[in-house]
Amino acid sequence: FSRRHFLCSCLWLSRCAPVKAGEMTKGTSSFGKRRNKTHTLCRRCGRSSYHIQKSTCAQCGYPSKRMRHYNWSIKGQRRKTTGTGRLRHLKIVHRRFRNGFREGGVPQPKKRTAAQGSSNASK
Repeated sequence: FSRRHFLCSCLWLSRCAPVKAGEMTKGTSSFGKRRNKTHTLCRRCGRSSYHIQKSTCAQCGYPSKRMRHYNWSIKGQRRKTTGTGRLRHLKIVHRRFRNGFREGGVPQPKKRTAAQGSSNASK
């Protein structure tokens, strides 16, 4: 074979040969090679939205001091608003509010009812 024949045969082979997975394409075959995760668990909101390279949470905006929220997402505000969590402090404040925020008092002694007195007398 001459050099010209050799080059033509190489071109023909390169056109007709099947493409191996991962070569010469950015599409479907490339998606199978993704092994490492971009997001991990967030310390503040607990969701798997903390971007490792950016070091920010896509859900709550951690580590910024203020929570991430936008007024165009009404359902998102509803999910994150007061009353959707444990209310560790507010439920105590609500109980104290119903009783007038009283402090330092002595509870009044409980009065015995007639049913309790008769049951103690029969013993």
